[in-house]
Amino acid sequence: MDCSWWGVMRRLSVGHLSVDAGEQCGGIFTYEAGILDNSTDSTGETPSPGGAPSSHGVNGAETVGVETPADVSHYVASVDLPVSVEDAFSYHERPGCLGRLVPPWESVEIEHSDNSLAVGSRVVLKAGLLGVPLRWHARHTRYEPPTLFADVQDSGPFAFWHHQHRFVGTAPGASRLTDDVAYQVPMSGVGELFGGSMVRRKLESMFAYRHRVTRDDMALMAKYPGTPKTVAVSGATGLVGSALCNLLTLLGHKVYKITRSDQAGEGEIAAWSSDEEFEKFNEVDVVVHLAGKSIASKRWTDDVKQEIRDSRVLKTRELSERLAKLSSRPETLICASATGFYGNRGDEMLSESSKPGDDFLAGVSQEWEDSCQAASDVGIRVVNTRFGIVLSPKGGALEQMLLPAKLCGGALGNGRQYWSWIALDDVLGAIVHCIHTDSVLGPVNFVSPTPMTNREFAKTLGRVLGRPALFPAPAPVLRVAIGEMADALLLASIRVIPEQLQSSGYEFRFRSLDDVLRYSLGKARLESGDR
Repeated sequence: MDCSWWGVMRRLSVGHLSVDAGEQCGGIFTYEAGILDNSTDSTGETPSPGGAPSSHGVNGAETVGVETPADVSHYVASVDLPVSVEDAFSYHERPGCLGRLVPPWESVEIEHSDNSLAVGSRVVLKAGLLGVPLRWHARHTRYEPPTLFADVQDSGPFAFWHHQHRFVGTAPGASRLTDDVAYQVPMSGVGELFGGSMVRRKLESMFAYRHRVTRDDMALMAKYPGTPKTVAVSGATGLVGSALCNLLTLLGHKVYKITRSDQAGEGEIAAWSSDEEFEKFNEVDVVVHLAGKSIASKRWTDDVKQEIRDSRVLKTRELSERLAKLSSRPETLICASATGFYGNRGDEMLSESSKPGDDFLAGVSQEWEDSCQAASDVGIRVVNTRFGIVLSPKGGALEQMLLPAKLCGGALGNGRQYWSWIALDDVLGAIVHCIHTDSVLGPVNFVSPTPMTNREFAKTLGRVLGRPALFPAPAPVLRVAIGEMADALLLASIRVIPEQLQSSGYEFRFRSLDDVLRYSLGKARLESGDR
């Protein structure tokens, strides 16, 4: 399992570290990674090294200024970025960066962050192993904008760990980031024998993820360089909403989280608490409305179906009508919808202009989109995001599919039904695209350009996980297990194309299912140009 390397490192650390010095599932492989053992000097400072190596492995730049073990290992990886060195460094200083760069296959919580790279600033990451809370304490030791920052960890599972982040300009509007990690596993040679190769593999997976996120986010920054906007997001604690808030903050926008509570905290709008509180929307440029009851959390009874409808239709209608009455209205309302709008359509290729289906989800989706009419009538640009299957191991469909796939599970039903999927990062990128592209309005299919059958999906997931997709789940069994949901969510064939996104110039990060699964599940490796 993905956490196995951490178990190895923790066993190697028995007698060397307290429980509080640990972290689950490769939690070291996060943005603030870096450990320095107690044998270092009191500051842990390291002078800036010269050069920016473009290879990776054990022959990295020399670590100086610290008491370095004789058999220290180095891991060095670089990535070219399409922005200036100043912008690349600034990206790493922004509050959302830490959460953005934690790999999605890690079970890591940011317990504390000073939201700074300044010398002495700290981060505490928390995870759990077999129910035991484990923490990772990191501290920044050098800060030389825009060329270098470095961090160490004051407690952790390694005997030695030190991480330098170096930036160098390579051309006007272009730069290179180099991550240089010096580390030693506990118990020296014995630890290296049993855990060294696993650590190196995990390092490569982690940096493959981080560097792709960083590079693609920089490309997004370069493509949409306009004036920062004020954006209010509902559903901000969900899979899409939480990731979107992180990204928008990183891109320089001011973000409010819309909350259902009676009291608004810092950076929140308690939209339903009072008219006075709702007046905060006068300061907002864009509203992204993602909230709605989960359609897969309970078996569908008449009461559950009514809750699903009301949480979408009634709340959206109220929000739209109240936004329309403001004295200074938002310019854009981006409201969630779903490809369930189309219903079960077999092999038919479906674009935004295709007719709706006639089942429960199709009816809810139609009403949901119609609920935005009041905002549209007063000139607010309305975008209805028809989400396909959003892929992330942190939630949604992929999270639920992982265990069956690891047990060699195969197709659902006959496997011929089309699944229209989209990577979580493309959901975020496409929302940013819609915020900045005034020509985009009305229904927009949020799906990749490459829908595939469920059988193809199962085979691809199994291949990425190293498991054959052997055992299908017959449709009658699925219907007995989850009732009406089986036909609507698993067996319906909805073959959708992203016509609006493509025609308006959105550039997909992921067109290949194999690519997004390897990236999301820690199975990717560094590209040849990023080593």
